[in-house]
Amino acid sequence: MARREAPTQAAGLDGGSLKSRLSAQARAEGFAAMGVCRPDAIPDAPARLRRFLNDGHHGQMEWMADRAAWRGDPGALWPQARSVVMLAHSYAPDHDPLDDLADPARGAVSVYAQGRDYHDVVKKALKRLGRWLIDAAGTDPAIKVFVDTAPVMEKPLAQAAGLGWQGKHTNLLGRDFGNWVFLGAILTTLDLPADAAEAERCGTCRRCLDVCPTDAFPAPFRLDARRCISYLTIEHRGPVDEGLRPALGNRIYGCDDCLAVCPWNKFAVAAGDLRYHGPHRAPDLAELAGLDDAGFRARFAGSPIKRIGRDRMVRNVAYAIGNSGRASLRPVVQALCEDADAAVADAARWAVGRLA
Repeated sequence: MARREAPTQAAGLDGGSLKSRLSAQARAEGFAAMGVCRPDAIPDAPARLRRFLNDGHHGQMEWMADRAAWRGDPGALWPQARSVVMLAHSYAPDHDPLDDLADPARGAVSVYAQGRDYHDVVKKALKRLGRWLIDAAGTDPAIKVFVDTAPVMEKPLAQAAGLGWQGKHTNLLGRDFGNWVFLGAILTTLDLPADAAEAERCGTCRRCLDVCPTDAFPAPFRLDARRCISYLTIEHRGPVDEGLRPALGNRIYGCDDCLAVCPWNKFAVAAGDLRYHGPHRAPDLAELAGLDDAGFRARFAGSPIKRIGRDRMVRNVAYAIGNSGRASLRPVVQALCEDADAAVADAARWAVGRLA
């Protein structure tokens, strides 16, 4: 969403008053927290991003390198912006996600993907809030809204806006909401008062680092996506390295281990939309293994899972079956050994060997 490009200020309204009203409206829209920073508030982000890319820690996510110049500098993305409004939308689970690792005949799905696609939910809320801001400002300001799909470094911006800090697991967490949040951004030509940046408050805790099944953190506050189960099950194309497959366990879409053990979650707030608690928690592996493309798209319509496609999902399911120790599942995965997708067939043959 965008309106007139000229930088502007609210007519007849003090910037602080407008910001206060915006914060109240954000709460009414279901957001757990709001803060404001300047577009140039993350000067160290480009260097951190370059290090991440130079180390190859982004794996196959070429899109991170392709738009690195914009990603590290919101001002380069939209030079007319004067303020960045950062918002957190809770998707806190109503159960312990680690419980889903206990049944090897079922797949563990990351909490954020168990219900409605957050892109749809959060972006609609951002657009409603943006329209409110335009009306309240009364000067026809310009705005743009983003949630995850644009080259915007939401986590550093959220820390600069005072929402929370990037923990040792590199995810954002806050004193008032833990780490179960989606982040959205509203860039605007309005000049709103900026908040103070939040300080890092992890202390000596390293629970998130120690729980990682694949040792994906080469150091605190650094992630090697190539070893991260969320990356391997969602972003990675083709076969997963055989040395990492046993560590996947029954995780078929994402991994919540480092999030689930964070002690700051004692302050987690209820999910901002009950549709996040949907039908895709711990699905049956045998059922998923039998899905064709049409069945997959029907099964996961309206879910973020849909974007990885049938082949990648069934590949993950085959790994999970191979890790299950359930001989009864061997015929299920045996049927996939000649699958048209090479990665699925490879995963199935590996699973059959494990179960043998």
